[in-house]
Order: sequence, then C-alpha cells, then structure tokens
Amino acid sequence: MKILVCISHVPDTTSKINFTDGDTKFDASGVQFVINPNDEFGLTRAMWFKEKQGASVDVVNVGGPETEPTLRKALAIGADAAIRVNGPATDGFSVAKQLAKVINDGNYDLIIAGRESIDYNGGMVPGMVAALTNSNFVTNCIGLEIEGNTATVSREVDGGKEVVTAELPLVLGGQKGLVQESDLRIPNMRGIMMARKKPLTVHEPVETSSETNSVSFEKPAAKGAVKLIDADNIDELLDLLHNEAKVI
Repeated sequence: MKILVCISHVPDTTSKINFTDGDTKFDASGVQFVINPNDEFGLTRAMWFKEKQGASVDVVNVGGPETEPTLRKALAIGADAAIRVNGPATDGFSVAKQLAKVINDGNYDLIIAGRESIDYNGGMVPGMVAALTNSNFVTNCIGLEIEGNTATVSREVDGGKEVVTAELPLVLGGQKGLVQESDLRIPNMRGIMMARKKPLTVHEPVETSSETNSVSFEKPAAKGAVKLIDADNIDELLDLLHNEAKVI
C-alpha cells in the first residue's frame, strides 16, 4: 500500500502573529513553523501502517524552500520520502491542484490530509483533492483500519461518531483521534540522521489559478475588563447579561 501524507507548514500556536503592508500580508519574521497538528496525527497513523502492514509512506508539501525543515522533520519521524511542490500555497484550490498532480503521478492508494490547517482553517483542500483525483473521501476522521482494499473509518459527527467503509483510493481529512497526542512521535537522533539521507525531491508546479484571495487580516479584539457582581445581586447580573452582553 502506498500512502501519501499531505503536510502543511504552519506557525506554532505560541508564536506572536503580526501583519505587514497594511494588514494584507502575514509577517513570517521571527515565527517558528511546525507540522500542522491535524497532519501530524495522520502521519503518525501512517507510521502504524508502515510498521504493521509494510506500507510505504511519502509526505508532500506545497511551498518554497523554507518549508523543507518541516518536511525533514516528517522524514525523521519515519516517512520514506518527501516531495516539495515549488510554489506558494496561495489558496485551497491551487494547493489541491498541485497535490492532485503528485497523487496521480504516484498512484497512491491512501492520501491522508489534515481536516484543516490551523493557520487559515479553510478545510477545503482534502475534499477538492478527492474530487480532482476521482477518489473516495471521508473527513473528520478519528479512526482508521484497512483490510485489503477496504478502509473502515470512524468519523466525528454532531453528537457522536459514524463508522463507514470505503474502497481505496481514499482521501482522508484527519484529526485528533486517528491517534492520541500521547502517541505522537518526537524525532530521535537516529531518525534525524537517517532523514538527511532520505530523498526530498522538488517538483515544479502545474499551471493553475487562485480562486480566492485574502483581502486583509485582523487580530481579535482585546478582551474587555471583567466585571464582578456580588453573588446576592442577581438582578444586576441578569441586567448585564441581557442588555450589555446580549447573551440572554
């Protein structure tokens, strides 16, 4: 079984975020980048299939040379090879087009992507990749087993979970639950040394167009001061909740 894990290169959640050019561009200076958490859950699950079922695991990213340390970390975790599509990740559709080309050329059986990335939270790419490659698609995945050519997938739904089966080739939108946080792997020295010898190939992007553009960015408003109400003054609390907070 050939597995491809799609890796997004995203800012660490502890990084201080700023914008430039009149709040129209993200300022990457001084920002630490990591593997998108939803993608890391999928990568760890792919490692299980490699170890238990002999699957081969490649990782892919759409981005410039600055994303290669993130791909090298994925190789250190255990992926066999990495692919970088040498183009900017301008929007979900253009990224999906680049990934679809890699998938079709590589004849992958299982494509694992994160349900969404933690920077733009678009949640569009896995579904578009499935459509462009004529593959089955399941998102919000919290469990995955594969027997032969059939995948049994658990997915999160409102109020519970749903279990479905699908034939390969299959595109998954994964999240926490595919593995738990305690199962995530930290690269050790041996893995880091081996990653230096594993192939990281660069593909030139196919011609495509961006269907969406970011007009501007805005940070969340600062939280207001906390108002403390005496426990015996229920009328004042109700008045504030109704007329000021407008939550009742």
